[in-house]
Amino acid sequence: MKAAVIVFPGSNCDRDVAVALRRSMTRDPEMVWHGDSALPKVDLIVLPGGFSYGDYLRSGAMAAQSPIIREVVARAKDGFPVLGICNGFQILVETGLLPGALLRNSDLRFVCRDVWLQVENRQTIFTSSYATSIPLRIPVAHHDGNYYADEPTLDRLEETDAVAFRYCRGPDGPDEADGAANPNGSARDIAGIFNDQKNILGMMPHPERLADAALGGTDGQPLFDSLVSALAG
Repeated sequence: MKAAVIVFPGSNCDRDVAVALRRSMTRDPEMVWHGDSALPKVDLIVLPGGFSYGDYLRSGAMAAQSPIIREVVARAKDGFPVLGICNGFQILVETGLLPGALLRNSDLRFVCRDVWLQVENRQTIFTSSYATSIPLRIPVAHHDGNYYADEPTLDRLEETDAVAFRYCRGPDGPDEADGAANPNGSARDIAGIFNDQKNILGMMPHPERLADAALGGTDGQPLFDSLVSALAG
């Protein structure tokens, strides 16, 4: 299996996701500069987290106009697997590959902490290695992670099993929801979504930041293992 990680000015998780991919693939991914116009022959494209172009104008808006994104969009529309994490999710929304928008966090503050996630759909190339319903502990680090879409779009995401992850209480959390599980105000506690064909995943939490026991946990690694299992053949 081969993967490409797209690098933008301001990316700060490109190397982190490359390490997580290497651990699952046992080979280094290709690091592709945003100004390139062609992608190498790979099986997966990853748009990493960070602050592309300093988040000027609007998070992901400038990166969505980068030369390499034209090729990413073309391949994604042909069914090619694409993973966008944090800023990568924002870029996917800006390109129209995923519906909705990522707004400023509801408390207008940058949030950087571990959160708990529920896997909502395990029948995809991204999530098949998550075999149980036990919540995942994954870090978030964003200022504009408040997922918004109109009610018909949200209903469609639910009806088509396109909600990938949802913020939830941890295994030792309170019996009643108190709002603390949702770090940014996202509609319906949505932390990540698929497109209709399930070949594109955008998510705000950073699985690459908890993909090694040395980092304090491994709840993120099954996502990368899922992709390798699905695409290595």
